[in-house]
Amino acid sequence: MAEKIRKRNGYISWDEYFMGVAALSAMRSKDPNSQVGACIVSSDNKILSMGYNGFPCGCSDDAFPWAREGEPLDTKYLYVTHGELNAILNYRGGSLEGAKIYVTMFPCNECAKAIIQAGIKTVIYDCNKYEGTDAITASKRMLDAAGVRYYRYEHSGREITIRM
Repeated sequence: MAEKIRKRNGYISWDEYFMGVAALSAMRSKDPNSQVGACIVSSDNKILSMGYNGFPCGCSDDAFPWAREGEPLDTKYLYVTHGELNAILNYRGGSLEGAKIYVTMFPCNECAKAIIQAGIKTVIYDCNKYEGTDAITASKRMLDAAGVRYYRYEHSGREITIRM
């Protein structure tokens, strides 16, 4: 009698997979200081969209500023689209109602508004670099009021290497 073949052990979890996709997306960012990636997932664990922080389509990465300090028009802040918003805008399939978003950094207040308006119901984030700032406090207030659940990704400690 043949031995029953079983599924392999050690495959990555859904959270590892989707946070990994968000982290890989962040690697597309050309921002010299902050690389943020996002991955939007349906309730049945299908990837719907991805995004990373960068300039809008048609705005040259070489012509616009990447500076963090200086006159407002000479810094990146008035030009860069955040990873979460890019993921929402990149989606071409209809409604995001009930979806989850995996993001490498806790969403700012502007991204929280877009997440709420898009109907996304869960935010899984990796780090909260700006914890305690007004933008994050406002973000949490809005997410709480809108019934959007958020929690920090729990690192498994697993190291994954991808050779390209």
